[in-house]
Amino acid sequence: MSAPHDKAPDSGRRSFIGAAAATGAGLGVAALAPGLQLIEVSAAGTPSTGASSDKRWGMLIDSNKCASGCDACVKACNRENGITETLQDVRQSSQWIRKVDLKDPKSGREHSLPVLCQHCAKPTCVDVCPTGASMKRADGIVLVDRHICIGCRYCMMACPYKARSFVHLTLTEQNPEVPRGQGCVEACTFCVHRVDKGQQPACVEACPERAMLFGDLKDPHSEIAQRIAQEATTQLRSDLKLDLGVRYQGI
Repeated sequence: MSAPHDKAPDSGRRSFIGAAAATGAGLGVAALAPGLQLIEVSAAGTPSTGASSDKRWGMLIDSNKCASGCDACVKACNRENGITETLQDVRQSSQWIRKVDLKDPKSGREHSLPVLCQHCAKPTCVDVCPTGASMKRADGIVLVDRHICIGCRYCMMACPYKARSFVHLTLTEQNPEVPRGQGCVEACTFCVHRVDKGQQPACVEACPERAMLFGDLKDPHSEIAQRIAQEATTQLRSDLKLDLGVRYQGI
């Protein structure tokens, strides 16, 4: 799942750690921490070379169509990405997308909306990562390179949206296209393995009310770009000025 960075490590310490990780990858393994290793790099699939700055992938979620109690998007995400562990185990609570219910205390109006990685144009998770494992592709998709993630969890603390999880336990029944590893941080990838094949993210396809729209924000002719240009949309914590790839209607 590795992809070109749009921000190179900017310190000697980052460069040193990155070089050490690359050396380990050349030997078929990647060091996570003393005594911990991820699966062979070759088994994780071929890194994508299709990311282009001509595109910026994004998502528009209409909270007016999103029903409280519906979790079709969550279930589809779990199936697609091999997330089989349950939230009942406090040691392992991976959840790449979650449903949040909101209520306006003044009007009493209620909303239900999915919250996931917001795929920021200026991601704080990338800024704080000491190894460069947290990265943003040229097309705006924010990812974690699990082969050089050391599990420090700085990115989890920096994310304003609580969108990242840490893998505490040994994983089974994984999707070969979505490598996950114990000791690593992970989050929504916009189903990058599907996007790179011209498909939609699993959550978008599964939504029964078609409340989720995915597309190229840079293409003025795309449906998502036209909707955002013509209708009022909201970015979560817009005061942070992170220029999010996920927008909401109705909140």
